[in-house]
Amino acid sequence: MTERPLLNQLIDALRCLPGVGPKSAQRIAFHLLERNREGGVRLARVMAEAMTRINRCGRCRTLTEHALCAICASANRDPALLCIVEQPSEVLAIEQATDYRGLYFVLGGRLSPLDGIGPDELGLGDLEARLGEEAIAEVILAISPTVEGSATAQFIADCAARHQVKISRIAHGVPLGGELEYVDGGTLALAFAGRRDI
Repeated sequence: MTERPLLNQLIDALRCLPGVGPKSAQRIAFHLLERNREGGVRLARVMAEAMTRINRCGRCRTLTEHALCAICASANRDPALLCIVEQPSEVLAIEQATDYRGLYFVLGGRLSPLDGIGPDELGLGDLEARLGEEAIAEVILAISPTVEGSATAQFIADCAARHQVKISRIAHGVPLGGELEYVDGGTLALAFAGRRDI
């Protein structure tokens, strides 16, 4: 039995990336081999190192190569504010787009019993321990307004209430510069429900 050609193995390996189908994987493989071997070697080296060295922060569960991420280790953050997000990429998005100076907790998903994702998979026991041990004044939920996201938000709100911690949720609704006639009904309903005084 002969081993599959290395080129085919490379193309198949590239397909693990999100949004990369067979044709895109083939284009990437040929580009690296024909035009950027140095870039391909660097990519392989950094990818191998990242896969072995990057893990979850011991406090907030975001991705880091250290025991604590830079945000959790910083003395310049407000420990009374805790923003809860679904994915590590959302920490980066909030850091780049806002002036939020509190801490984070990364769930790694949403409650979804049908998919086998319960409180343990999301680290909600760790979150409850933080709420009980730390002087957190407010929990800010930055969770998607889906059915699973709403169930997750309610679970966390109940947990925060047990510890007498204020809970808020980021606003959802009409995007900046958006035209009302093009906004879907669900988004418009959320915008009306979340209206505030000006």
